[in-house]
Amino acid sequence: MAYEAERFRGAAAHTLTLEERERLCITGVEEVESFDENTIVMVTVAGTLVVRGSGLHIEQLSLEGGQLQVEGQVESLNYEEDRGSRGGLLARLFG
Repeated sequence: MAYEAERFRGAAAHTLTLEERERLCITGVEEVESFDENTIVMVTVAGTLVVRGSGLHIEQLSLEGGQLQVEGQVESLNYEEDRGSRGGLLARLFG
């Protein structure tokens, strides 16, 4: 039981580290819903996170470890409301 509790606590951690608006490291990532060079949409333990910018590319992704590393020019980080409340993916991207 103690091992499972410790493992859950580690998996539930969510951090964002942005360096010079060019390198973004995120933990607590559960799923990457979509990505292109301007937008990355992901589900984290803290909610749906939308990263917008230019020249974005995923350098490293480990869903087992819940880690994602993005490089490119980051212009915004936005947590979305409950996924079902605003419609589908297109509504979130263009809303």
